[in-house]
Amino acid sequence: MYLSERPRTEAAPASAARRRAPRERVATTVVLLGLVSLFTDVSSESVSAVLPVYLTTVLGLSPLAYGVIDGLYQGVSALVRIVAGWAADRLDRPKWVAFLGYGLSAVTKLALVPLHGFAALTTVITLDRLGKGIRTAPRDAIIAASSAPQHLGRAFGVHRTLDTVGAAVGPLLAFAILLWVPGDYTSVFVASFAAALIGLVLLGLLVPDLRPRRRAAARTATAPSAPPARPSLRALTGRGLGRLVVVTALLSVLAVSDGFLYLSLQQRDDFAATWFPLLFVGTNVAYVALAVPLGRLADRHGRAKVLVGGHVLLVAAYVCAAGPVGGGLVTTVLTLLLLGTFYAATDGVLAALTSSLVPTAVRGVAIATTQTVTALGRFVSSLLFGVLWAGVGRGPAVLGFAAALAVAVPVAWWLLSGLRAAPTPGTTDPAVP
Repeated sequence: MYLSERPRTEAAPASAARRRAPRERVATTVVLLGLVSLFTDVSSESVSAVLPVYLTTVLGLSPLAYGVIDGLYQGVSALVRIVAGWAADRLDRPKWVAFLGYGLSAVTKLALVPLHGFAALTTVITLDRLGKGIRTAPRDAIIAASSAPQHLGRAFGVHRTLDTVGAAVGPLLAFAILLWVPGDYTSVFVASFAAALIGLVLLGLLVPDLRPRRRAAARTATAPSAPPARPSLRALTGRGLGRLVVVTALLSVLAVSDGFLYLSLQQRDDFAATWFPLLFVGTNVAYVALAVPLGRLADRHGRAKVLVGGHVLLVAAYVCAAGPVGGGLVTTVLTLLLLGTFYAATDGVLAALTSSLVPTAVRGVAIATTQTVTALGRFVSSLLFGVLWAGVGRGPAVLGFAAALAVAVPVAWWLLSGLRAAPTPGTTDPAVP
């Protein structure tokens, strides 16, 4: 089946125009936000890299109990994402809504220093994820407002590349600290807070206070539009966003969390058990290398195609991770590379695709909607996978999710066929999403 986001007769001229146009530089605002995310991810990933082993070995939690904690980590941000996106759209001040979220996450890292019990960790993780839920959609709305519509994939790719550099440095930092002082989790938490604070200062002092609706109104030489209405079912189903939400929900429920995949690799072979924090680094290296190229590919050939194709790679990653005990170094590395490529093909691409389907006035809510669905889906996924692992074991659980995702991918392909972008301000012809 041919997957197209607009009629084929329009695609060729648009594609040729993009090839003839000179390459535009990525906006400085996008780079600054990438640096903010870099330091924030150094902070968050230095903690998350040690969390699965800490919870299951130090605290002795079962895979099912870890599934509950991981579900909170994946899904609790859904409680505030749409509200934060709506607030950013209504106030037309996405920077300061994002600042609130970044600040909350930074404070939780400091709170980890004196608190080490199960209940305390659960509370802190919940607050940290609420901070992530508040900041993500407003930040992505700023990226979209700072970038030309035809280069959204590349802009998000650049941001996600810098973000993922931080995600790679964070586990390395945690690994170095624990190698130097074995078992000293307090030092990991202090270093995490320091990195989060640097990112917060960069956001507050250097990132401009963009007004997306005002900028859009200026492009069309009209008065600023009225504040968007509160999120509603009508807003979720217009301009193809409803189909994207359905696809996002379907695929997210079948996305096993990184922590579970890494625990599967740890139980399978000695290499993964010995170098557990570095598994995160392997995934992030692939992400860093491919986020921008895959963003450009999505801009040129269709974001929906790249999004669905990324999930094909995730099926392959599951198959590699489900191998028998003693699977060896090769399949471990292959799993990490496939997982990193999956994220490069889906994370920023989903935000770019969402941004292209809606007008500027509701972009924050739209991005928050797909992100909320993703978070809720992964929350359900963690709970289901924890139950499945406890019931049938590691290998069958991973293969079961692989089979279900392999069935879901063609359905997603069919649902996303024929999507059309929202018109760019000042034009009547929609850009290819």
